[in-house]
Amino acid sequence: MKVIAGLGNPGAEYANTPHSIGFEVVDAVAAALGVSWKSSSSFKGELATGLMKGVKVLLVKPQTYMNLSGDCVAPVLKYHNATINDLVVVSDDIDLPAGKMRIRKGGGPGGHNGLKSVIERTGSPDFARLRMGVGRDAHNRANVIGHVLGKFSPDDRKVMDEVVAEAVKAVETITTQNLETAMNRYNGWTAPAAAAPAGEGNK
Repeated sequence: MKVIAGLGNPGAEYANTPHSIGFEVVDAVAAALGVSWKSSSSFKGELATGLMKGVKVLLVKPQTYMNLSGDCVAPVLKYHNATINDLVVVSDDIDLPAGKMRIRKGGGPGGHNGLKSVIERTGSPDFARLRMGVGRDAHNRANVIGHVLGKFSPDDRKVMDEVVAEAVKAVETITTQNLETAMNRYNGWTAPAAAAPAGEGNK
């Protein structure tokens, strides 16, 4: 079984923001699998189970707010007798341009408090990560909090819709094939809307 955890912040005020793009990806995976979310107070999150080409998957959306994501993910792993090798975490990455995604296993949190919490609570950094590029504030690169909690612009939304759709395929590749195949296939990918010359993205 694979545990796919999308990180984000619960509540309508955080929807359509860079910091909750992990939620969008697992929502899209759930829709593709035709499965529904169920709230779990004991796990402090929302869970959905399904089959992806014969592989059982457990989708997870922590409802703890980003900084405490591990308070949901770690108990879910333990209860289901899953190991750190079964875990895939989907999160935003401000140091990756919007329109890109990056797949890797292990490493530090890179300044991401959600990843930091998962590492601390599981006791290991050795899980697979699907990092969704959201870039930085073009006018003020130091404006990290305002950027990741701000709403996507219409142009950025178009880019992220393409990325989320491709991320569903990346999750499937990780789950049903292997991490290396997914890395080779998607780490060089760019969303068409992000790759279009300036002015062409709205045509």
